[in-house]
Amino acid sequence: MPRYALAVDVGGTFTDLLLCELETGWQFVHKTPSTPDDPSIGFLTGLTEILEKTSADPASLVHILHGTTIATNSVLENKGAPVGLLVTSGYKYVLEIARHGTPRLANPNTWVKPVRPVRPRDCREMNERTTFDGAILQPVDEIEIARAAQHFARAGVEAIAVAFLHSYANPSNEQRAREIMRRELPDVPVSLSSEVLPVYREYERAITTVLNAYVTPRVSRYIDNLKGSLTSLNTPATLSIMKSNGGIIGADTAVSQPVYTSLSGPAAGVIATAQIAQTAGISNCISFDMGGTSTDVSLLRDGRPGLTLNGKLGDWPIQLPMLDIATIGCGGGSIAAVSPYGSLTVGPDSAGADPGPACYGRGATSPTVTDANLVLGRVSTQIAGGQLSLDTRAAEKTILRAVAEPLGMELSSAASGIIRIANNAMVGAIRNISVERGHDPRDFALVAYGGAGPMHAIDVANLLGIETVVVPAHPGITSASGLLVAEFKNDYARTVPQQAGDFDVSGIAEVFDRLEREGRDWLATEGVPTPSHNLIRSADLRYSHQGSELTVPYRNPYVDESGLRDLVEEFHQQHNQLYGFSLEQPVEIVTLRVTASGQVGATNISTPLGADQPVSTEVRTDRPESFRPVYFDAMAKFVECPIYRRDDLAQGSLIEGPAILEGMDSTVVVNPGWLGSVDQHGNFIMRGQGH
Repeated sequence: MPRYALAVDVGGTFTDLLLCELETGWQFVHKTPSTPDDPSIGFLTGLTEILEKTSADPASLVHILHGTTIATNSVLENKGAPVGLLVTSGYKYVLEIARHGTPRLANPNTWVKPVRPVRPRDCREMNERTTFDGAILQPVDEIEIARAAQHFARAGVEAIAVAFLHSYANPSNEQRAREIMRRELPDVPVSLSSEVLPVYREYERAITTVLNAYVTPRVSRYIDNLKGSLTSLNTPATLSIMKSNGGIIGADTAVSQPVYTSLSGPAAGVIATAQIAQTAGISNCISFDMGGTSTDVSLLRDGRPGLTLNGKLGDWPIQLPMLDIATIGCGGGSIAAVSPYGSLTVGPDSAGADPGPACYGRGATSPTVTDANLVLGRVSTQIAGGQLSLDTRAAEKTILRAVAEPLGMELSSAASGIIRIANNAMVGAIRNISVERGHDPRDFALVAYGGAGPMHAIDVANLLGIETVVVPAHPGITSASGLLVAEFKNDYARTVPQQAGDFDVSGIAEVFDRLEREGRDWLATEGVPTPSHNLIRSADLRYSHQGSELTVPYRNPYVDESGLRDLVEEFHQQHNQLYGFSLEQPVEIVTLRVTASGQVGATNISTPLGADQPVSTEVRTDRPESFRPVYFDAMAKFVECPIYRRDDLAQGSLIEGPAILEGMDSTVVVNPGWLGSVDQHGNFIMRGQGH
């Protein structure tokens, strides 16, 4: 019997699936509409459909890898569980005080702090105290904790977070508090800051732990439903979830650490981008994932995505290692409207999957980016492999009523204006992760994917001066394909303040060893073979009196004076590269980190990403399947544009713009003045004429 791995990425509009036969690398792609009210319905519907289409036996599924937005959406939509918080006496308002200052780009005179996930009355102070070096000055008062449990029961609390001062140095008080809470409230999950984020900075540690508790009940129910449904299908497949750091974890780990799964789907797309760029012979690129509700962008240098400890989930900071991804509310379903001041806006509100854009014919009355693309001829009336028919007349009516008539514009000009505004919003996101960090986007290629990315890629590239655009073989399921090549990966950290000249070498070695043991134990639990274990050490360093750190890899195989000197020297170099200067003053080690990763092996694929059948080696310029009028801004008019079936293009096929390439999962728009060709891996690589 053949053995399969199935990748499932749930987006705001479509659920994407990729079935891969493990021995041969044969792949089959499928899309089905998402079900926002209960994403598991779309997941299981797609699973059933892809098994039927391929005649695959459920018993032959070995791995199911999943990118989910459950945790992210719970926070963004304020749909998490009521949370109770235990803190050290004197820290009741740690969430309310937070950090001084306003968010970037916010008006400091009008900005108002968002409502915290825990009400002050559900934040209970405990008389306990641990010192920064781990000494227990005062153990927890068990009677106090029992009383807090009674209060939480009366308040309807469904999850509990515990964030005691300096618990990263010694978690025993938090662990004892959990034991008592479980005795008093056995059905209520408890999250400990010493397990979720065992590093210093009480606000960031507390809010991250609270968010973990906030999403735990919903994520737990979702994963339990999936596991139950898979059991009913008699499939032995293991269920793994994508993390925001670009690795995967088992479903049980995801239930206990659900906040780690934020940005799950976008992270999988970035991992896929790294492989796509490698197959295309490109080292520096920008991933451009435009879906139905949002656009996610990330910068990769030398084939590697960046990591950050300064991520955000909604309004809240989460200091977990995450791929450095910028997200904006601009996608195919983003709604266009005329503001009270007479300006045209696009997003961040989205029509989502239900009712979707007006052209879906489900009663929506607001125009969207997809409606504009349809009116301009940039997308066919049949998408998702013919599963969804688009109504051009409905799109025209809603753009005329909501945009063209109020602004006194022609229909095509109004639709083009919607596209241009969306493009400029996405350019802003790319500038955020490139120009604002000292990188010239002209030195990078744009890797475009998602259902809408390849339609807008050249427009965006022109605005940024980017000369090369790469569209993978199946751009609409790129994030799903990234799941297939991701490793099991988890991060471990401990805050251990040390100052150069007085480093406790044996103490640092002991902490690194302890973190590595935790990582090896976890990898073994996930079934990763010991020879595949990969452990990477790093440390957060700063100059004395600085308020932030840089994460620097520890490269020496041994923890000794020489290795620590090299670590400090590399910190100076990184600081100079990022900020243009380094200082001759003491350097502090703040936090030690270990990243544990490993590949199970069964999910390796031997064929290029997305290549569900070998690409022909015949070199030819294909004839178009049909023609239709398409509007291009460069020409300021509709032109008869050739339409090609992308699946029919052979390796080496040359397509000169203007042209449209249509596939099952996405549409590629080749603008005038651009030339595209199909490489040996099925990537469609476009370059501007003369570039």
